[in-house]
Amino acid sequence: MDGNDRIEVGAAGGGSAAIELIAGDITTVRVDAIVNAANSALAGGGGVDGAIHRAAGPDVMAELRARYRGCPTGGAVVTASGRLADHGVRWIVHAVGPIWRGGEAGEAELLASAYRTSLRLADDAGARSVAFPAISAGIYGYPLDQTAAVALRSVRDALATARSVERAVFVLFDDRAFRTFERALRAIAESA
Repeated sequence: MDGNDRIEVGAAGGGSAAIELIAGDITTVRVDAIVNAANSALAGGGGVDGAIHRAAGPDVMAELRARYRGCPTGGAVVTASGRLADHGVRWIVHAVGPIWRGGEAGEAELLASAYRTSLRLADDAGARSVAFPAISAGIYGYPLDQTAAVALRSVRDALATARSVERAVFVLFDDRAFRTFERALRAIAESA
């Protein structure tokens, strides 16, 4: 990749979609949909979940409570974006990643499912661009290098059948996370 933080991948209809990496605050990225690293109770929390809820305001939590009774690990649900609409965000996809239990409890498939489901829901909503965090890599303890590999491959594969999503952006919270995802993205680009 020659130091770039972007790759083009095949997409539905023979076109291409891009996967990009940036370091920063996911609530400030200009995209149609933001993926939130939610818990299965959809009850809000710390980390990315807390930051997104603070930026979006109370209407998002009210919608979650009114429409959903939780979400299984590996799944996702969609809400409006609350105050994030002021920045062009139309939807928040609340994805539930697995808690790391040593790698022998189906964590990789559950994490892949959370990413695939998130991209599918954003695509079904009509989003052209989606921002993802490193789901499960924080308090859930998923090893960052394994998170990066699963996340990037899952999103790349899901983009191949996406109808509307043209751009998937991974927004990484610090330099270590960015470099880890960058290495994984390079490995995927070189193996293609």
